Amino acid sequence: MASVEHIETETPVAGEGVRRRDFINIAAVSFAGVGAVAVVLPLINQMNPSADVLALASTEVDLSAIQPGQAIKTTFRAQPLFVRHLTPDEIAKADAVDASSLRDPQTLEERTVDGKKQWLVTMGVCTHLGCVPLGAGEGENKGEFGGYFCPCHGSSYDTAARIRKGPAPTNLMVPEYKYTSDTAILVG
Repeated sequence: MASVEHIETETPVAGEGVRRRDFINIAAVSFAGVGAVAVVLPLINQMNPSADVLALASTEVDLSAIQPGQAIKTTFRAQPLFVRHLTPDEIAKADAVDASSLRDPQTLEERTVDGKKQWLVTMGVCTHLGCVPLGAGEGENKGEFGGYFCPCHGSSYDTAARIRKGPAPTNLMVPEYKYTSDTAILVG
């Protein structure tokens, strides 16, 4: 009969192998996480606005020189901005329109700041294809509703810059702005 030798081997301590394996797994996952961040961070960072856009992130507009019935063109984030000082007649015409009958229903109150209904601030970009409407400059065609007229495709806006006729789907956009004094606003 052959004898079977029993060889005793040293067995590792119960938790030592598991701890070593856990350390290797944690180190590998951490290394992969740092690598993922190193790859993703530049991709996300390139989506941030450039320095020249950030410099134009807000625009201050002096309202003191704008007479009732007059509008000015300025720029905000490299796009035209219209600031119009509405006359009592223009306000009455805007209020006389039933907002529910409009394509993009908004009242003049919804498009202006409380207590400053005479000041209408809108982006000067037609919502159809991005042309610059007429009506903010002296002697320009204001369209049949007395607001703005887009010469590219014939969209007409009323005195509250609401779309009334033509292919534009929505009203001229009102940007975020606040009054810094009675005669100045900060857009953006």
